[in-house]
Amino acid sequence: MEKKLLRLTVNAEYHELYIKPKKLLVEVLRDELGLTGTKRGCNTGACCACSVLLNGMTVKSCSVLAMQVEGFEVTTVEGLANVEKLSPLQLSFLDHGAYQCGFCTSGMLISATSLLSENPKPTAEEIKESIHGNICRCTGYNSIIRAIKAVAGGKYKEDKQ
Repeated sequence: MEKKLLRLTVNAEYHELYIKPKKLLVEVLRDELGLTGTKRGCNTGACCACSVLLNGMTVKSCSVLAMQVEGFEVTTVEGLANVEKLSPLQLSFLDHGAYQCGFCTSGMLISATSLLSENPKPTAEEIKESIHGNICRCTGYNSIIRAIKAVAGGKYKEDKQ
């Protein structure tokens, strides 16, 4: 199969690469760009471990062909932090023990980032709704909800760390 040129921006960095047209976005992120924070879980779009932001909207990267995102801005969990500090959500997840094995964490962080960008002061019910597709087998979700609520409540500011 002939490779095609893909142009996309990931975590504010422009990329041009040749890929097979049927390659999934999760494969390009992990295998071609080395962004392994995006997890490959169920491969069916059911667990949300592979979630990324596509022009600010949450998508499951295991169910999107990479060629479909040409020209779009992709943000992975690596793009939430910068070289010097973690994002407020990442800090809150650490402080609240909102991870155990960590497999679902990147997808949870992406879903929570999307929620807080649209609704900076969500209720507990709105938080639950925003992460309802994210499967976590370790935490029981309570610590995740507390961590998101803490950021929404203003306990974590961009300058903390």
